[in-house]
Parts: sequence; C-alpha cells; structure tokens
Amino acid sequence: MTKPSMFLRAALALPLALALASCGEEATDASALEGAPVAAVAPPEGTTWNQTVVRTEQGGWKVGNPDAPIKLLEYGSLTCPACAAFSVDGSAQLHERYIESGRVNYEFRSLLIHGIADLLLTRMLECAPKEAAVPLADQVWANLEGVLAGFQSNQDALQQAMDLPDDQRYVAMAQASGVTDFFAARGISTEQTQACLSDAAAVEALAESTQAAATEDNVTSTPTFFLNGQMLEDRNWVSVEPALQRAGARDE
Repeated sequence: MTKPSMFLRAALALPLALALASCGEEATDASALEGAPVAAVAPPEGTTWNQTVVRTEQGGWKVGNPDAPIKLLEYGSLTCPACAAFSVDGSAQLHERYIESGRVNYEFRSLLIHGIADLLLTRMLECAPKEAAVPLADQVWANLEGVLAGFQSNQDALQQAMDLPDDQRYVAMAQASGVTDFFAARGISTEQTQACLSDAAAVEALAESTQAAATEDNVTSTPTFFLNGQMLEDRNWVSVEPALQRAGARDE
C-alpha cells in the first residue's frame, strides 16, 4: 500500500467549510477582446456542436467546434459557489446560443480548490463518457448545497479512509460523502464508480495534472476565465456574455 501524496493529505486536513473563502469573488470585465462578427458554422451532419467533446492535454473537456475562432476557457472548482452561480445563470445560454452556433468553443478545467471533494468529483467526470462530463458538472453545481453537506458532515470518515489500501481509499471516500449515490442517480452505476476510484494511481495523477495546468496559467482562484488566451477579470455570466459578443459571437 502506498500513502496518498502530501498534497492530498494537506487538502483533507482543512475542513471544507473553512476552505470556501478560496473561491473567487465577482468582478467586472475590463479586458475583453474586440472582434468583428463571426459567422455561424453548422456542425457535421447528424451531430450537434454540444455533442462534440474532446479531452485536452491539460485535462480539460472542450465542447464545441474545435476550429471556433472564439475560445472560452474556464478554470472552475466543482465545489465553488461562484462557479455554481455562473453555471446556473449562464450554462444553458452559453451552450444553446454560443457553442451550438459554432462560433465559440468552451473548455472546462477543474481546479482542486477544496482538495478531496474537488478531486473525487472531478474523477467522477472522468468516469463518465466525455460528452456527459460538462452536463454532470452543471448537475453538481445545481445541487451544490447538498453535495457539500456530504463532505462537511463526514470529515472523520474521510480522514479514516486515507489509511485504507490503495484500491479502497477513494471508493470509501465516495461512499462516505454521498458522491457514489449522487452519480448513481445520474447514470453512473455503483460498480462503475468503484472501478474508477479503485485506481488510486489515476486519481492521484489527476490531482497532479490539474494542479500543474493551473500553475502554468497562474490561476489561483475560481472561476477564472480566459477568452482567446487572455485572462478576464469577469467571473459572472452577466459580464462574460458581453465579452463573448464583443469578441465576435454576435450577428452582423
């Protein structure tokens, strides 16, 4: 049996409720790119752009036209209330109005602001078909209060699970926190969850890779958005949507 990394142990040592301050606060956009209107692009016959999903080298999920000239990247935490607010306020519009037009693609990269909770939830997205990952993230955010409660009320069990054998550690955490039941209700069976989380090496590799991507892009809070490679000050939909439009995601 190997011990989990110091990163994971340190992450679990801090109660989840205390870590909520790590989420970013809202700000207004002061740096959106300007661009001419971009023509809509039809998806390949028999598909939709929202069904077009690829995993990126940085561990994200990119949805939409891969050649879209407008690229929106979100570093988000699955346990961050500000990220949840963005999802609730804007996800449907982002997907229906902008991604489906072929003008915009959207990549979600998970940042493990809250350690074990974010890690388990993000690994569960990896357990799902890639086309389901972002919709499942929206489901987590839509039910965030209940998801967080499972972690906040079971700190002792989560701590004890750290000392279990590799193939049991994260399975036990998912069961104790309610993650197993949450995803079972959304089409990922208990058996699938156990198989996915019993691969401790993959779980911990996920922790390292997501941290490395965020460090490279100098991201320290969530949500953080990049529009065509430029970091935005904006953290809410009412500001990000105009930034998309100014960048060209609009009609003539």
